Amino acid sequence: MDKELNKLAPSKRSAAKTMFATFKILKEEGGQLPGKQIIEKIRKTIELTEWEKEIYEKTGYVRWESILHFYTIDCIKAGFLRKNKGVWYLTEEGEKAISLGAVKLLETASQLYRHWAADNKDGKTKREKEVEEVTELEENKTQTQKANLDLLEEEAIAGIKEFIKSKNAYEFQDMVAALLRAMNYHTPFISPKGKDGGLDIVAYNDPLGATSPRLKVQVKHRPGAVVPVDDIRSLTGLLNKDGDIGLFVTSGYFTSESERSARESHRHIKLLDIDNFITLWQEFYDRLKDDDKNMLPLHSIYFLGSND
Repeated sequence: MDKELNKLAPSKRSAAKTMFATFKILKEEGGQLPGKQIIEKIRKTIELTEWEKEIYEKTGYVRWESILHFYTIDCIKAGFLRKNKGVWYLTEEGEKAISLGAVKLLETASQLYRHWAADNKDGKTKREKEVEEVTELEENKTQTQKANLDLLEEEAIAGIKEFIKSKNAYEFQDMVAALLRAMNYHTPFISPKGKDGGLDIVAYNDPLGATSPRLKVQVKHRPGAVVPVDDIRSLTGLLNKDGDIGLFVTSGYFTSESERSARESHRHIKLLDIDNFITLWQEFYDRLKDDDKNMLPLHSIYFLGSND
């Protein structure tokens, strides 16, 4: 594989080895991982040249990271990867593509990207020649722009997650209650410190709780950890009235078994992991009261997008 890599131009050589490492890391991690953590793992395990570690003056980004993000667009259009809120996901097709090896994997992804571009843009944005240096990535300004936006979004999401991680369990619980109020729910019960009988928040559609649905909420502040299925079953057992809906919110994630249990439950249960919580906080941020906004303050910045 080293001989094949050495035949490539520097930027594509970097893309091939770091993308291949990305796919293997994702497979080892069960198919998903925040992009920031993938970058850290590559930095610690892959030998990078001084050229790859140089920083661009225009963007302030490290060369190999920019190259990797640029070519993840190819892999996404090829159906090998997905990205959402800073988390990268390896698809079934992507896992199979690992067997191609580093060079062939990249070539296949780029070829499939070109087919996608031709089908979706009448061929107008086909790359006419191979990229020799990252500065030449401007040949495809749309893809470069999307890669840079991915970097910015990942940095932003990582910062938000670190802020949430710094909160204690009761502060995160208060944030969940604030979000529910922004969604027009009333929160007459927010668990104080001590035993709560299994419920952390009770939320109603009206001040008296006379109309359905009535939300019974469990909140677990477990950054980076997963919620086991037994916790979901415990919440299900507390939904004992008609019109009760269970809501489980975590600053971590759920196991696949937990998600399946919620889907198949005879009671309606909604799961919110850290990514979904952040998405809803962003969506309803303008409806939060000023004091509630201060629990997780955000600042909106608009960048030029694309029509892709």
